[in-house]
Amino acid sequence: MRNLPLFLLVEDSEEIAEAIRLTLSVRWPEAKVITTGNGAESLKLIQKEKPELVILDLGLPDMSGFEVLKRLRGFSRVPVIILTVRGDETDIVRGLELGANDYITKPFRQMELLSRVNNQIRREARAPEDSPLFCGHLRLHPSTHEAYIGTVQVKLTPIESKLLAAMMRNAGQIVTQASLASEVWGGYYPDAAQSLKVHIRRLRQKLEANPSSPELILTRAGVGYYLNKPE
Repeated sequence: MRNLPLFLLVEDSEEIAEAIRLTLSVRWPEAKVITTGNGAESLKLIQKEKPELVILDLGLPDMSGFEVLKRLRGFSRVPVIILTVRGDETDIVRGLELGANDYITKPFRQMELLSRVNNQIRREARAPEDSPLFCGHLRLHPSTHEAYIGTVQVKLTPIESKLLAAMMRNAGQIVTQASLASEVWGGYYPDAAQSLKVHIRRLRQKLEANPSSPELILTRAGVGYYLNKPE
């Protein structure tokens, strides 16, 4: 990684792009920020410039941000934060399933954006977590985001993998919403509880035999979640 990060903003609104640039300058005043409002051009810039992080809008004039994400994941693992007005759960899930590292809805809060960008950069700078985690018949490989229920492989998003890893390391104990948010986003923010609920629901759909009546990932209402530790 460079001494100072290079950011790529894929945003067709100059006003919003300028607001993001000003926000990033609070934490990284000398960082280089490249902006494009064109999805096809963004793919070329990612290949050429190799940014440390991409902030991606979904509503681009030439192609959907989802399509940009799908194509770039064919050649790059650069961290991508989707920043969009589209806050429907289906859009959030689709973005994360296509490989986004995080998802923020507009209008964004300055300190929240900085926290979540910084969290992605710090995560990339750390060595990969290769050691698998085990809990009963459940196994997780954090570096590849692959879980196994017995011999059945389940592919997780990066956020789902982080949440599951935190619960597996504390199996049988409640992991608070604040702790989970800190693990995933680097801190707690006003909408974190709702975001966690979405991701936990997706985890249950992937791991539970009956997601509507979970036996593996349990909820302590208003407090957090915990992994049911096998006897």
